[in-house]
Amino acid sequence: MLQQTPVSRVIPRLEDWLERWPTPAALAAVPPGEAVRAWASLGYPRRALWLHAAAVEITRRHDGVVPDDVDALLALTGVGDYTARAVAAFAYGHRHPVVDTNTRRVIARAVGGQAEPAPPARTRDLDAMSALLPTDRAEAAAFNAAIMELGAVVCTARNPRCDACPIRDDCAWLGAGSPAYDGPRKAVQKKFEGSDRQVRGLVMAELRATHRPVTDAEIDGLWPDAPQRRRALAGLISDGLAVHHGDDGYTLPHQ
Repeated sequence: MLQQTPVSRVIPRLEDWLERWPTPAALAAVPPGEAVRAWASLGYPRRALWLHAAAVEITRRHDGVVPDDVDALLALTGVGDYTARAVAAFAYGHRHPVVDTNTRRVIARAVGGQAEPAPPARTRDLDAMSALLPTDRAEAAAFNAAIMELGAVVCTARNPRCDACPIRDDCAWLGAGSPAYDGPRKAVQKKFEGSDRQVRGLVMAELRATHRPVTDAEIDGLWPDAPQRRRALAGLISDGLAVHHGDDGYTLPHQ
């Protein structure tokens, strides 16, 4: 839920989610469309489908218990390096490097002397964090959490609070005079307004708002550009987020 979604928006949604589905088996017992509906406006609704699929796999393969092994976690639908290692480290106390955007920024500045991290690279980023990770399991878990928190509240992307930083005396970037970043950058995402993402969001909101099929006429009224509307709808169907029921219209999956 936290992937590209602010914490303030996630917390109430997470609380509602866990109250409704406190275990993987509880989530696996409902149709995937209900997970998409409960996901609401968190963004990237395919994550809701993946989470539901992972709950089904955990229920069937692991007797309803989330595995603690990174490889077993990575085998679950939609689970990547960050999620697998975070679960293993924070839920089970295993020693693994956990790397997110905040972690990468702190390491880039404090160790690399760069104002910003280079575009993500799995092996490089995990190796950089592994080199810093304490040997003790409890200390390693605390270090993972601390460096994330440092990046989130102090070593921020814009206006870092260097005066309040507990590692300011050891920061390579600050020691070098805080030079501007001149390295490679990741691609900038296109604006949301008028994009296919906006149209997909409008269609998804319509599908979540009802338990009956949404007709073509209703979808036509959501967006004036017919080719873009058709393209967005076709993408949702291809992604498994919408199901076409012929003349009846469209629904969330497996309602």
